[in-house]
Amino acid sequence: MEKIDLKKQFKSLYNPSAKAVSEVDVPGFNFLMIDGHGNPNTAPEYAEAVQALYGLAYTLKFMLKKGPAAVDYAVMPLEGLWWVPDMSQFSALKKDAWLWSMLVLQPEEVTPALFAEAQAEAQRKKGLPALSRVRFEAYQEGRAVQIMHIGPYSAEEPNIQKLHEAIREMGCERTGKHHEIYLGDPRKTDPEKLRTVIRQPFK
Repeated sequence: MEKIDLKKQFKSLYNPSAKAVSEVDVPGFNFLMIDGHGNPNTAPEYAEAVQALYGLAYTLKFMLKKGPAAVDYAVMPLEGLWWVPDMSQFSALKKDAWLWSMLVLQPEEVTPALFAEAQAEAQRKKGLPALSRVRFEAYQEGRAVQIMHIGPYSAEEPNIQKLHEAIREMGCERTGKHHEIYLGDPRKTDPEKLRTVIRQPFK
């Protein structure tokens, strides 16, 4: 059985330095995606969205593992795109105003047809309220700066500002949405040891 390690394959995107800002050119990937708004710590729809994403991601994993291609892989970490209507006002200190899309990257073996089949299967077995809102979509971020944040989510603001300053120093401007990749499980990991990739696209 073929085994895929996407985090290892795309190490530069999932394991940046925690000491310095780095620049990357992020290619297009296919994702499971779901949208919402509000503070992720308090908005009920956020918890429902994440539950639906993972329910569907694991359904797809097991379908591929048992299918004719017999591919196995680790489900990728949760990612979040965060924004406000005026991105110049974006701040980690004002989470109630955030709009968001939560994502889980999918291997290229996942097709629109397989996604539709998995969504129907997950709905039949799990009946999660947000499953119908999950979509399968390509997303290409392009040029971006990133850094690894180690510590609680509430302490991200200085690293976010490092990214913004790096973009200004290059004579460029921010584009797109604030991007985070969650490499630790906050339910099981000491907040001081959480690892989060923080990324900001620019032009």
